[in-house]
Amino acid sequence: MAQAAFSLARPLTALPPHGPGKPCGLGMLPALVYFMEAFLVSTGAVALGEMGDKTQLLAMLLAAKYRRPLPIILGILVATLANHAAAGAVGEWIAQLVSPDVIRWVIGGSFIAMAVWMMIPDKVDEEEVSRTPFALGVFGTTVIAFFMAEMGDKTQIATVALAARYSEFVAVVAGTTLGMMIANVPAVYLGHKVADRIPMTLVHGIAALIFAVLGVLTLFNVGGLF
Repeated sequence: MAQAAFSLARPLTALPPHGPGKPCGLGMLPALVYFMEAFLVSTGAVALGEMGDKTQLLAMLLAAKYRRPLPIILGILVATLANHAAAGAVGEWIAQLVSPDVIRWVIGGSFIAMAVWMMIPDKVDEEEVSRTPFALGVFGTTVIAFFMAEMGDKTQIATVALAARYSEFVAVVAGTTLGMMIANVPAVYLGHKVADRIPMTLVHGIAALIFAVLGVLTLFNVGGLF
């Protein structure tokens, strides 16, 4: 998994930061290739980063409390799409607001900070669920609780940084949302039976490595990114 994840990070050295098909020393890159890289890197980074995250723990808590996996999964999907769409919009806005040199340092520093943050274990606050009125039903409770828990979470911040890096709103939001579902759907159905079997320290280490590599490549402008 580590080798596959790192191979996704390496092509960043040859890609432009603000849109597909721009000159970068290797000629004009096809828009589809650039789109797919943004999508795959976003998917892999967030799927790994979400393992053991507080929102994954929240998904397990919701599943154990309500025992209705389908509305919980749909609620997670809706909440993630809304949250990450907002994060992606912020990322693109930041990329357009400041100069390429400034955004290079901002994005690079953000990726390295994410690498450190990935190694800090998360805990879920059970009151986040209990404070949500059940009159909304399982689906509505999940949407509200998951959306609020994701605010300021590492996967939301990662989405902002990835959107600023790639300027591919659809690819990044679709990728980070898919990554969230890859991590959370098994958690809803299998809960701690799966989580207890996964070496979280190793998974978090791989995720931290991905973000550290992205940060270093960006900061040192390897391959003429900016």
